[in-house]
Formats: sequence, C-alpha cells, structure tokens
Amino acid sequence: MRRILPVLAAVATTALLAACGSSAASGGSSTGSASPAASASVASCSNAAIQKNLYQRGALTVATDKPAYPPWFEGNDPSNGKGYESAVAYAIARQLGFTNSQVHWAYEPFNASYSPGPKKFDFDINEISYTPQRATAVTFSDSYYDVQQALVALKNTPIATSHTPADLKSDIFGDQVGTTSLAYINSEIQPTTRPKVFQTLNDVKEALQTHQIAALVTDTPTAQYISSSEIKGSVMVGQFPSTGEHYGLLFSLGNPLVTCVNKAITTLKSNGTLAALQKKYLKIYLSVPVIKP
Repeated sequence: MRRILPVLAAVATTALLAACGSSAASGGSSTGSASPAASASVASCSNAAIQKNLYQRGALTVATDKPAYPPWFEGNDPSNGKGYESAVAYAIARQLGFTNSQVHWAYEPFNASYSPGPKKFDFDINEISYTPQRATAVTFSDSYYDVQQALVALKNTPIATSHTPADLKSDIFGDQVGTTSLAYINSEIQPTTRPKVFQTLNDVKEALQTHQIAALVTDTPTAQYISSSEIKGSVMVGQFPSTGEHYGLLFSLGNPLVTCVNKAITTLKSNGTLAALQKKYLKIYLSVPVIKP
C-alpha cells in the first residue's frame, strides 16, 4: 500500500508520542510531575490500552460505504491510501502505532453507520457529519474536515441561473435519506414541495439526470466531482454559507479509542498534515462561489 506523506507522518508520530510521553509501539509511560488526570490520559493511549479497545486485536478496522467515491477515495479502493479520507485514515493509524498492513477495511452502509448498537469496526470514515441526534447513538471524533453544502443542477435549467432563496423555494429537490444535505434542504431552503427522498446517492443522481428533480444538495467536494465527472451536462451552481457542519470519525457509543484518535487529529492539524492532504486532494473545492442568502 502506498504511504501518504511519509515525512509528515513521521513528524506527526514523534509529536504525538512526545505529547503522550510514551510510545504506542512500546506501551511506555511518562514520568515526572504529571497530574493524576494527565497520567490517566497518557495511560489511555498506551499500546496495551489501544489493543484492549480494538474490534480485532492487532488490527485497526476502518469502515466505509460502497462504492467509495472520489475525492474521498480513488479507484473505489479504500485500501490504496489515495483520496482524502483514505489518506487521513492511514495517517491516524500511524499515529496510533499501526502499520499500513495492520489497517483492515470493512463495509458499512452509510445509513447503518450511525444506528444504535455494537459496531464491527473501530471507526467509520464516510463523510459522516456530526449531529447531536446521531451523537446519542454513536460517538464522534473531532472534525477532520469542515463541511459546506453545495447545489448541483443541470445546465440550462432555471435553477442554474435563478437561485435566490425565493427562487429555490419553488424548486423540486431530492436527496439521500438520513443525510445532513436532506436536512439542509428542509431546514434552510424550505421548498414548498417536499423533497424526494432516495436510498442512495446513486439514486439521487439518476433522478437528476432523468429530470425527476431540479437539483440535489451534497457536500462541496462531492458536488464538484458529480458535476465535473459523473453527470454530463450538470453544473455545481455554488455552495451555501457555512453552518458549522463538520465530518467526524464514527465510533460505537462510548468507545475509549476516540480519546487517542482525537489526540492524533490534533497532531495532524498542528503539524500541517491535514492541510497538506486537503491541498492535495481537495484543493479545487476550497474556493467555490457562495450562493447569497
């Protein structure tokens, strides 16, 4: 498997181990005048503690949906390390002391990921936005990507050129069940016709192509990919103002592993790894016209 940004990853690992005062590989503990609370935090990220909380001992099991779309994954193969989410998963794994070969990928449908109950993975990475409602059934990590929603329509249709808030209310939208994009349509756009709801994103795209709906809403990178590579004659009209939405890694409710993963995310932010991966995989999505409210 291809290693993503090995130099940055090495720096990140060193920084995290320094912060924790121990090596995830060796399971060592810090010494000195750390408070009991700090010592407990350090101990929680020892190799032994991490292994204790894994779905499968000796491996980090990471889940996502099928198909796995660009720019989050490439070649519909999460294990190749290509695409933003695949690269982030491997970078976090290395922070926790796992080699690339110790990362095992599992299939988890998007709609099932945030349902209550035990999970057959350590964390799921699948453009899953944190919401308070979802957080009653599962545990989320800190943000690894801040999200904005965007509008996709067919070229030469009225919505492509007339999309003021008043204009949008009269249009027919469609989206995938259970998504924050569907929630955005209902809560922010508030169309007069109830949006059509589909089981998968592929179903939504087909509905747009066959003129069952006037537009769909999805996160900006996915919207850009759909309009540029998947639906001929479509256009990303623009993105909506930020609502503070963000993607988090999803864990079974109360899984202690989230503490160590959050430390890894903090390190990857502070040393520039996440920014570098966003520039590599998401650069063209970082400056998109905003639809004025």
